This record gives sequence, structure tokens and C-alpha cells, in this order.
Amino acid sequence: MSDHSPAFHDHNHETCTHDVLHHAEGLVRQEGLRLTPVRRRTLEILVSEHRAMGAYEVLDRLAADGFGNQPPVAYRALEFLVEHGLAHRINRLNAFAACMHPGEAHSPLFLICQSCEAVAEAPADPVRTAVEKAAVQHDFSVERVNIEVLGTCPTCAGNGKEA
Repeated sequence: MSDHSPAFHDHNHETCTHDVLHHAEGLVRQEGLRLTPVRRRTLEILVSEHRAMGAYEVLDRLAADGFGNQPPVAYRALEFLVEHGLAHRINRLNAFAACMHPGEAHSPLFLICQSCEAVAEAPADPVRTAVEKAAVQHDFSVERVNIEVLGTCPTCAGNGKEA
């Protein structure tokens, strides 16, 4: 994984989107699943934003693309993406963000800008190791670690928008 998240830095967004979708397609094919048109479009929407999006915001975009305007359309697609590691649920924002490293075993740390709600995904393996070490002391079995950090992204900090 790269040290810098594209969410907070200039990058070739077309390449970024292509890479995530390419990895997602390979992962789904390898697992014998289907990336249906609505699932693929949902992932494209999430990747295009580099921020967390609420289900209804995703639904509005899906409806504009002709996929229907009933909430289950978005929720089912989002649940599939989260279940298969193609997206993450950002609890703090009650929203979803595309996984920038689909198919890689990782424990993500989410850096969330309080001003613009951009979300960067960074590796959190050392933090997960510390959590697992603490859990062992309590005979607790860790299934998942979801770390969300609030702060200010470089763009907002540079514009004086610090929260």
C-alpha cells in the first residue's frame, strides 16, 4: 500500500479508478461472484468521490443513471461491496467509501476530514497488532478492527477550514 492516499493528494484519478475497478473485477471473478451492473456502478460512484457517501446519496446517483430509486437498490449493492471487501462502512459518517486496496489483506485506518469529509484509507496493521495483543490479555478474539480518525486534510488546512 502506498504511504499517501489519493484522497488527500493530486493524482491521476482515471488510473486510480481503473486500478480499483480492475482489482475488484478480478477478486469477484476469483470468488465466483458477480459484479452486476448496479454493483459495479455503485463501486464506480464511491471510487469517483474519494470521500464517504451516504446510502441515499449513492441511491440518487444510481437513480440518475437509470437503476431505480428504491432504497434496497443502493443498500443491497453497498452490502455486497462491504461484505466482499470492495467498500468500507465509515461508522462515524454513517456512510460508505470504496476500498482502495481490494483483495489485499489489510486493516484499514480511515483519516476523515471534518471539513470536507474526504476519507483517506491508510494501513493500520501496527494498530491492529496492538489491539490483538490487548485482546489476548482478556481472552477476547478480534474479528475486525475499524479505526476512524478525525482531523483536517491538507487542502482544508491550507484553506483555513480547520474544524
